[in-house]
Amino acid sequence: MTRYAKPKSLDEALALLSEGSWRVLAGATDFYPALGNRPLQHDVIDINGIAELRGIAESDSHFIIAARTSWTEVEKSPLPPAFDALKQAAREVGSIQIQNVASVVGNICNASPAADGVPALMILDAEVELRSRHELRILRLGDFIVGNRRTKLRDDEMVTALRIPKASAAGRSAFVKLGARRYLVISIAMAAARIVLDDDGRICSAAISVGSCSAVAQRLRVLETALAGQSPEAIEDAVQATGLDELSPIDDVRGSAGYRRSAAREIVARALLQAAGGSQKRAAA
Repeated sequence: MTRYAKPKSLDEALALLSEGSWRVLAGATDFYPALGNRPLQHDVIDINGIAELRGIAESDSHFIIAARTSWTEVEKSPLPPAFDALKQAAREVGSIQIQNVASVVGNICNASPAADGVPALMILDAEVELRSRHELRILRLGDFIVGNRRTKLRDDEMVTALRIPKASAAGRSAFVKLGARRYLVISIAMAAARIVLDDDGRICSAAISVGSCSAVAQRLRVLETALAGQSPEAIEDAVQATGLDELSPIDDVRGSAGYRRSAAREIVARALLQAAGGSQKRAAA
């Protein structure tokens, strides 16, 4: 027989996790659809009664997004312009009703290659806070997600927060998603970019991540390096000159690998131009 628990404190939840294998439930917007017509086969810990796991806080060194924080809360929070890509991604996660209940952390834990939040968090150098009854671990988001639907989360742990270093919350950012239609769609490709300009208007640093084009969203380190010291006018040429070798797209019903790679080049350029303050519209690729 499956068990259901709704603890009122984090300590209570972690004590339950230490006793056996449980599924942690927050927004449940992916959990129940994934069951289909099958009966529930996992013991469930519902964390929606834990007040300390909701909201966005700020420490001396980090912005902290607690585990139950919804996409709507992120979108409406007064965060620096570096979070604009994450807010734009928030508006792309399903319908408004889904955004009101789905959690940012749940999007990460699902570890889908098409998870809208991952590229936007990667350009912020997000860290994942994992707690068990006896240990606290902090992993980089890129180390936490290890494959399609696979993470480094242990059975006795839960993700309690995402941590954004303040040092990475500089500059402006943008998110561009390509799908078969405008809304309520799984992405064919998506890109997030963050740019910091120096006093002369040149690119001091760039952070770029692409999703839906590999088993795990990828940072484009070669392009980031190539853009350093360049003017924003050099963005399109730099993107076209880069092979995007970090990506490994596949063929599926939404698009071929070749189309994804071509589309990624275009939406990366669009995201970079938006982040740099350029035109938000470019001719189609």
